[in-house]
Amino acid sequence: MSLLRSRDNPRVRRWRTLAQEARARRESGSALLEGAHLVQSYLDAGGRPRAILLSESGARRPELAELARRTTLEPVVLPDALFRWVADARTPAGLAAEIPLPTAAPDFDRARHAVFLDGIQDAGNVGAILRSAAALGAHVAVLGPGCADAWSPKAIRAGMGGHFSLSIATVADLAPSLRAFRGEIVCAVPRGGTEPSALDLRGAVGWVFGSEGAGVSSAAASAATLRVSIRLAAGAESLNVAAAAAILLYERARQLSTRGARS
Repeated sequence: MSLLRSRDNPRVRRWRTLAQEARARRESGSALLEGAHLVQSYLDAGGRPRAILLSESGARRPELAELARRTTLEPVVLPDALFRWVADARTPAGLAAEIPLPTAAPDFDRARHAVFLDGIQDAGNVGAILRSAAALGAHVAVLGPGCADAWSPKAIRAGMGGHFSLSIATVADLAPSLRAFRGEIVCAVPRGGTEPSALDLRGAVGWVFGSEGAGVSSAAASAATLRVSIRLAAGAESLNVAAAAAILLYERARQLSTRGARS
C-alpha cells in the first residue's frame, strides 16, 4: 500500500477533479467509482480499474481490503478526511476506484433493445434510467445533447451497477444513432401516443426519452416510427421520466415473457 496525505498531491487532486468535473472525465477518459457495491459490480462485470483507493478506516475493514486485493493493484490509502474531500458522497464508504470510460461504439447490428436519452439534464434520472435499462434487458444506451454526464458520481450511484451491463455512448447528435438502430424507434410522449400494452414490443425496440420540461426534440421525434403514452389518473400531469422509462421497459419484458420473442 502507498499512503498519500496531502491535498496538493497531483494524484489526489486529479481524483477530486474526476469526481467533480465532466470535462476532466472526458479529457482523461476516466471516472471515479465510490463504494463497495459499485466497485464489486464493476469487478464482477470484468472491469479493470486504473487505481484503487482506500480510506485509512476502510483499509481496516476486511471486506473492503478483499475487494482491493481482487484488482491486483497496489491500493492508495488516504486519511479519512482526505478521502472525504476526494469522494463525491456525504458519507463515503472508504473504497473508490478510478476506471477507464468505455470507448467502443455501440454495435447496432446486434443490439435489439436500446434507450436513447434526449436532453435529460438530471443526473439522478439518467442513472435511474440506465439502471432500469440494464435490469430489463437493454443492450445499448445513447445519450444525446443536453444530457447529464452518465459517468458523474450521482448518475453512477443512481445506476447501481447498471452502467456495467450496457454499452453506453455519448454523442453530439442522436440522429445517426437512431438511423443506425435496426428496429422500431418508440418515442415516449406525454399524451397522444398509443398505450404501451397495445404495441407489439417483442422485436427490436429503441426507446427515445426526453426531458420532463421540453420533451423529446423535434429532430429525435421525427426519427420515431411509433409514439407511446402512459395513461395517467385524472388530474395528473406527468410522470418522472425515470419512472416512465421503467414502466415502458417493463412492458417489453412482460410481452417477451408472456408471448415470446418475435424474429
